[in-house]
Amino acid sequence: MSEKSSIEVGPGTASGVGSMPGTDAREAARTVTGSLEAMPYLPELPARGPGADMTGRTAGLLVEVFAHVEPSGWRIADRPGRDTRRAHSWLREDLDALEEFTQGYEGALKVSAVGPWTLAAALQLRGGEAALADPGACRDLTASLAEGLRGHLAELRRRVPGARLVLQLDEPSLPAVLRGQVRTASGYRTHRAVDRAVVEGALRDVAEVAREADGALVVHSCAPGVPFALLRRAGAAGVSFDFSLVTEREDEALGEAAEAGTKLFVGVAPGVDGPLSDPAGSVMGVRTLWRRLGLSPATLAESVVVTPSCGLAGASPAYARTALAHCVRAARSLADNPE
Repeated sequence: MSEKSSIEVGPGTASGVGSMPGTDAREAARTVTGSLEAMPYLPELPARGPGADMTGRTAGLLVEVFAHVEPSGWRIADRPGRDTRRAHSWLREDLDALEEFTQGYEGALKVSAVGPWTLAAALQLRGGEAALADPGACRDLTASLAEGLRGHLAELRRRVPGARLVLQLDEPSLPAVLRGQVRTASGYRTHRAVDRAVVEGALRDVAEVAREADGALVVHSCAPGVPFALLRRAGAAGVSFDFSLVTEREDEALGEAAEAGTKLFVGVAPGVDGPLSDPAGSVMGVRTLWRRLGLSPATLAESVVVTPSCGLAGASPAYARTALAHCVRAARSLADNPE
C-alpha cells in the first residue's frame, strides 16, 4: 500500500469539481470562495477557448513538452507557441483572482489538472495518434506533468500560504485506458489496455508531488467503473465520482476505501441546469449506501465530501451558484442527520 497524506476537512464538507461557466475569472473565484468555505478550488473557465479547457491548461503546465491546437485536438509540438502563451496567461489570471479572494484563508484548497492517463489519451503525437500508443511518450508525459505540478503547487502555496493543498487529477478516460477502449485516430481500432501496474506507477509518481507539497491527492473520474482499489494503492487520499453511476458491484471497493480513511467525493448534483431535489434528498442514496455497507452512520459525514457530479462549465452561472449552495446544504444534512 502506498503511503498517502490525508485530506483534513471537517464533517459536512462540500466542494466543486473544477470547471465553471463564463469567462470572468474574478466572478468565478468570488462564487467558489463565497459558496465553499471549507474547500474552495481554483476554477477552470473553458468557455474562454483553447488553453482554458482542462487539457489546454494542463498542457500549459508541462515542462519541456509543448502542445498546440489542431482541428483534431491538442498535439505535441517542438516549441511553445501562441496556444501555450495563451494557457499561461489565463492561468495567471485565474491565480490572481483566486489570490484576491483567499486573503487570510486557512484550510483545504483544491486545484485540478488532467491526470497522466487522460492526458496521454487526449494529447496527440506529431503523427496524429494519441500519446497513449507510445509507452515512452507516456513516461515522458508523466515526468513532465509531475515537474510542472511541482511548480504549480509551489506557486499556489506562495499565493495562499495558509492553504492545505489538495491536488485533484481529472481522469475521465482512466477506465477506458484500463479496458483498452480508447479509440485510435482512425476510429476503427482501439489502443491496447495499459497494464494496471504501469497505470498505478504513473499515478503514484504524481501522488508523490502532492505529498512533497504537504498536500494530498484526490482522483476524479466521472465515468463508470472507477478503479477505487487501484487509486488507493497509488496513494490517492480521496476519490471523486458521479454517484449516479455507482452500482452494487462497487460496494466492496467503496466499503474498503471508507474503512481505510479514503475520502469519498460523491457527485450528487447534476452538472447542467435542471431541477434539484431538496438537499437531504440528494444524499439519501449515500445514506442508503452506508447502511448497505454496514458502516457506522457516525462516520458518514467525516468520510464524504459532497460535490456536483462533474464540472459546471455547461451550466448557466445562476445554476452553478445554486448547485454549489445545494451541495453545501446537502453536506450539512449528512452531518446533522447521518441516518
